[in-house]
Amino acid sequence: MRILLHSLNYAPEPTGIGLYSGGLAQSLAELGHEVSVVCAVPHYPKWQLDKGYRQRWSTSVEHGVTVWRCPLYVPPGGGGAKRIAHYVSFFLSSLWPMLRLSRKFRPDLVLCVAPSLIAAPVGLMAAKRAGALSQLHIQDFEVEAAFATEHISGGGKAARLARWFERKMLGAFGRISTISPEMAHKLEEKGVPRHHIHELRNWAEIEHIKPQPQSVYRERWKIAARHVALYSGSIAQKQGIESIIDAARELAHRKDLMFVICGNGPRRKALEDYSEGMDNVQLHDLQPMEELGELLNLATVHLLPQRRNAADLVLPSKLANMLASGRPVVAGVEPGTGIAREIEGAGLACEPESGTAMARAIEQLLNDDELRETLGETARARAQERWSRESILTQFDGQLREWQAAAHPSPSAVQSLG
Repeated sequence: MRILLHSLNYAPEPTGIGLYSGGLAQSLAELGHEVSVVCAVPHYPKWQLDKGYRQRWSTSVEHGVTVWRCPLYVPPGGGGAKRIAHYVSFFLSSLWPMLRLSRKFRPDLVLCVAPSLIAAPVGLMAAKRAGALSQLHIQDFEVEAAFATEHISGGGKAARLARWFERKMLGAFGRISTISPEMAHKLEEKGVPRHHIHELRNWAEIEHIKPQPQSVYRERWKIAARHVALYSGSIAQKQGIESIIDAARELAHRKDLMFVICGNGPRRKALEDYSEGMDNVQLHDLQPMEELGELLNLATVHLLPQRRNAADLVLPSKLANMLASGRPVVAGVEPGTGIAREIEGAGLACEPESGTAMARAIEQLLNDDELRETLGETARARAQERWSRESILTQFDGQLREWQAAAHPSPSAVQSLG
């Protein structure tokens, strides 16, 4: 099958959508598909152009995948009108290569990743020109997330236009996939027919991330405290990450605990200012993917803060690898949300956006070795059960082949039906 992937974010971005779009394309190529990708130049999560890249169109072959990279506007803060301009710039810059590939590559499937939903019409145009199947893969309900993080006001003409556009896009694609049962249910609430919806989870690197008692990062960062509460990922508005600093203030009396935050993003400077002078908090940049296992094994507990009204708009990709490390997770989410269900028996849910509630949950785990060990064992088992890369992508490969066969039945199959 010839697959054209349209994704704003792509490898070598080390976290978030780029990480999984890159892994998806490479895995599909390994499974025998012919894959081309149109993406932006790498810029996330630092919101600045990666070293070694230039703001221009380029092509390369990477891990068996033909990659077309497009220039785009990269706002320094990534919020509000600037974020919209960022998405529109990718729409414009990716239009020419997508339309060219629709004729030159002749894809059987055009697979668009959202964010950016604003760029999705480019994928629809390419699919129509090629006579291809179309699929929209929802990593993040960006319209609702924009309301939740106050990047866009929930009322007024802009909000109505955003909701109208989302409905049009959800109704235009041949099928829609997303990364969790809760997000699939939300698609149904938005009017997408159930038979058009498929689950395509992000995966854990369970073969590379395994529980181990020690980490090289303890010596590297001179951490003497027995316990580490770790957050690693993007530092942006929707995480509500300030609650980690509030929890660290609550637990400043515990000399056996260090809070470590590894990440980059538009809220990084504000977080540095907020934690200034605290000796139980360390901030570091995101670490290389090849050392992710070492980093995650630094944790006694993993921290997963979320904004109160954004918990079911996305299933954070970082959760899968947290679980794979065999450490319990403390998540700032309401009971009954998708994240709360994912960590049930493998961690503790606490009141979102509350440093006090997060501190209580952390301390409960630090004070109970048996509970911490039990939850950690369940976390590892959960990753193996639900988040295996091989099983997720093999299942997706089977779905693609069935879909292609249904759309283009062989002559013998048509005769037998007749």
